[in-house]
Amino acid sequence: MQIRELKIPDSYEITPKQFGDDRGVFLEWYRFDRLEEAIGHPLSLAQANTSVSKRGVVRGIHFADIPPSQAKYVTATRGAVLDFVIDIRVGSPTFGQWDSVLLDEQDRRAIYIAEGLGHCFVALSDDATVSYLVTAPFNAPREHGVNPLDPEIGLDFTLDSADLLLSPKDTDAPSLAEAAASGLLPTWEAARAFYDSLNSKGN
Repeated sequence: MQIRELKIPDSYEITPKQFGDDRGVFLEWYRFDRLEEAIGHPLSLAQANTSVSKRGVVRGIHFADIPPSQAKYVTATRGAVLDFVIDIRVGSPTFGQWDSVLLDEQDRRAIYIAEGLGHCFVALSDDATVSYLVTAPFNAPREHGVNPLDPEIGLDFTLDSADLLLSPKDTDAPSLAEAAASGLLPTWEAARAFYDSLNSKGN
């Protein structure tokens, strides 16, 4: 597989090599050792999630308190989604910026999103099925959101706004500026300290 760091530090696009024949296709969609080489420590996986979404559904922007937050390794097993990583770490050189990866059943890419980063996706097809490997169990009091329609962030969903379907939880979430002002967001310093602690354990 090929692993490429995205514009947002501590996030990566993973493109697997696919082996096809008249029976179908085989690929490795997750390799802990290859990812460890890229990020500096192995993932300690704690939970696996799956969501199924109709075209136009937007999920996110979601994040969790750090530590321990929740690193995510995400792929689409059916259909297509445009997956976003948003830098919400106050003090980061790319704070407020984002990058995206198309996850679909053709290229079968994955995206790795480190702890403390924001995550969001939009379904580009019906029955878009997304699977997530995560490093910490869901903990509702520590889970938070930022409004995915915040113009300051400016996510490009590639679909007409009339076709987007969002939950009240996401549309009621604060803007990036509001979340920062309230102290809700993780900091660059806290994130780096947490990554360093994970790297030291892995060595």
